[in-house]
Amino acid sequence: MTRLPRWASIAATASSLMALLGLGACTTTSVLLSVAGVASDTSMTWEIVKHVHGKLTEGDPRPCAMLDSIERALSPRCGEFVSGSLRAQDIATGRFSACALATAARDVRLWPVLPELLAKGARPQDCTPSPIVALAQANDCPSLAATSPEVRRALATLAQDDPRGVHHDVVRWLSCPATRAAGLDATLTHWLEAGALDPGTLSFSPLAALHPSHIGSTFAAALEVRGHTAAAALDSYVGERASGFEAALRGSDWAALEWWLARLPRLANRVPGYQLDWVPLARVLTPGFLADAASRADMVGFLLAHGANPRARLPSDASQSVMALARSLNSPLVGVLEAAPTPPEPDMSPSRMATNTRALKLVGP
Repeated sequence: MTRLPRWASIAATASSLMALLGLGACTTTSVLLSVAGVASDTSMTWEIVKHVHGKLTEGDPRPCAMLDSIERALSPRCGEFVSGSLRAQDIATGRFSACALATAARDVRLWPVLPELLAKGARPQDCTPSPIVALAQANDCPSLAATSPEVRRALATLAQDDPRGVHHDVVRWLSCPATRAAGLDATLTHWLEAGALDPGTLSFSPLAALHPSHIGSTFAAALEVRGHTAAAALDSYVGERASGFEAALRGSDWAALEWWLARLPRLANRVPGYQLDWVPLARVLTPGFLADAASRADMVGFLLAHGANPRARLPSDASQSVMALARSLNSPLVGVLEAAPTPPEPDMSPSRMATNTRALKLVGP
């Protein structure tokens, strides 16, 4: 019978014993040493032990005890973060592959780490991408009700101390209901008063970036007083969140839709797109577009009441109309579309913008 080399025999014995014990590849070095003691004499070198252990645990996450303080704090598998456990030296020289601030900002579970990271020298300016942009793109509108005042201050710092935070997706997050409830929308007012949201200085429209639930607010009116317009809000931008009108349509936000259509009635029929325009009626008839599928009939009725034309041709296929699309989808709303009268041509003149005394007070003279 062929004899295995001593180290191979040890490895085979260790593997078999661990399988019997249910340890698999999640063993530790101490367990392997115990197995080695059973399988061979005590002259086995430490290098062989490490080699066998490395092979048996290849591909496993590094044990929490072998991580530096930053890696451990940003690894939920290692347990809850312990305040005071971060070492400033690890922030400067740690092996963590991504910026610690951006990693913590992306994951709501890691937000408790943010205050100490900032206190011990981590800077948002050193991160790519911007931590607050990373947060806004990874999270829709998470609740902040359970977050501590220290965490809220850290989140505000990430937004206010990094010029890259003036971003379409960050404005969406700052203006969403949960963030407003926590008071972090104060950053938007700070930006407005500091001139960071002035027309001509941005690569996006703040009106398009606002959460639909905030488009009828005093803050939105203040943006209009400053010179931002609904028409300009249809321009292209850099960001991952849908533009304001599309977000309102998807969310069946009737008040926000009224705001947009009062200023731009033509949006009921056609919306500018990056490459192709799109037709709202066609979008809402498409399964999966509306967040609340039960609102589809009401949405179709709403758009028809605001001048949408079910006989309009699709920009993506001029041979097909909205009506034909509905038939191809076997939509139960085909009858509603067929009964709808052909609307008159929409008024393309710009709507008169109403002023708001509270908005005037916010923006000043």
